[in-house]
Amino acid sequence: MNETKIILTEDEMPRAWYNIQADLPRPLPPPLHPGTHQPIGPGDLAPIFPMGLIMQEVSQERYIEIPEEVLDVYKLWRPTPLHRAKRLEKALKTPAKIYYKNESVSPAGSHKPNTAVAQAYYNKKEGVKRLVTETGAGQWGSALAFACKIFGMECTVFMVKVSYDQKPYRRILMESWGAQVFASPSILTDAGKKILAENSDSPGSLGIAISEAVEVAVKDPDTKYSLGSVLNHVLLHQSIIGLEAKKQFEKIGEYPDVIIGCVGGGSNFSGLAFPFVQDKLNGGPKSRFLAVEPTACPSLTRGHYSYDFGDAVGMTPLIKMHTLGHNFMPAPIHAGGLRYHGDAPLLCLLYDDKVIDAVAYRQKPVFEAALQFAQTEGIVPAPESAHAIRAAIDEAVRCRESGEKKTIVFSLSGHGHFDLSAYEAYLNGNLENYEYPEEELEDIKARLPVV
Repeated sequence: MNETKIILTEDEMPRAWYNIQADLPRPLPPPLHPGTHQPIGPGDLAPIFPMGLIMQEVSQERYIEIPEEVLDVYKLWRPTPLHRAKRLEKALKTPAKIYYKNESVSPAGSHKPNTAVAQAYYNKKEGVKRLVTETGAGQWGSALAFACKIFGMECTVFMVKVSYDQKPYRRILMESWGAQVFASPSILTDAGKKILAENSDSPGSLGIAISEAVEVAVKDPDTKYSLGSVLNHVLLHQSIIGLEAKKQFEKIGEYPDVIIGCVGGGSNFSGLAFPFVQDKLNGGPKSRFLAVEPTACPSLTRGHYSYDFGDAVGMTPLIKMHTLGHNFMPAPIHAGGLRYHGDAPLLCLLYDDKVIDAVAYRQKPVFEAALQFAQTEGIVPAPESAHAIRAAIDEAVRCRESGEKKTIVFSLSGHGHFDLSAYEAYLNGNLENYEYPEEELEDIKARLPVV
């Protein structure tokens, strides 16, 4: 088969999400109460999440049916196409086949609506009037703003300050769908005031923005908190990416040897990879899974596997993950969605068990790969997606050198239309190559809570 685009019909779209908890090699360590350090139950999460999502968070069922109301919204852009990057292959002179699952075709331009729509639906069903969240580069904030508008809900977004300044059009997109957007840290919350008192010029972080959003949710009975990554139910909703990809590869009689995704919290990578990881865990093909992160925030490749808070000030439950410490302040890279101190517990367990691999890249090689992709395939990718592209190109070059005819697939998690200032900086030679500060490596444990 030699198709450029492998397409599914709406009738072929998966009707259930895949829950990898049913196939894990060992049980996931439980989240702990931030005060008592004892395992928490569903009731402990009720102040910030609706019970429908809490039940998905702890579910051990292998498949969970997608509500018809969610499927109806999904049909605005799903199923998404699986593209073969033939022109990129030709430019690299590689015998490898390179495919990408194009999640940039959603209304918000990324994979994030896969869970935003589901979360808005379950909250609306339980009578919630407003959702509050954080966002880094703005992909998640815009997705939730879109989903809230679809279901007639209010939306408040705390946007990491450095991204708020770098990406004004993401903010405008959120506001166009009716959301209120505030730069974080802000003076609207106690958490924000605390951070600003310590550093009035703080560039912000996802951990800080999470603290602000959670605080607002806890104080308002009509508001719930919504998270775009990390949590089990978020990764569950994103599994539709990989489930579709499996059907598409079946159509052309292929199966990927290497599966790649960028990682900030883990939803994009996990959404593509987990349905294939299921096969590996159950004795099927032994594909390689590669999670890609920035050297400026290398939580998988350089962090500790330990219990830590999900936010900066310690309001959230403690979860076991690969972390750089909840008060770690990452450099202001343009891949704002990858500036999170930790990763999804499900992803971290599989990395700790060596089921998946990880690699970290500096910012300049990532943008070099992004431009090569844009100049061959025509799509200007988001800086986050460009990390996956960098890894895919490197894998394809290795195949050129070895002569191996591997099949490589990565997730194009978003477009870069609102990230052109970053491309301008790269083209003008003004893009910095941020590294994780080596002197902080020994200080990670000192930043972790004693559990």
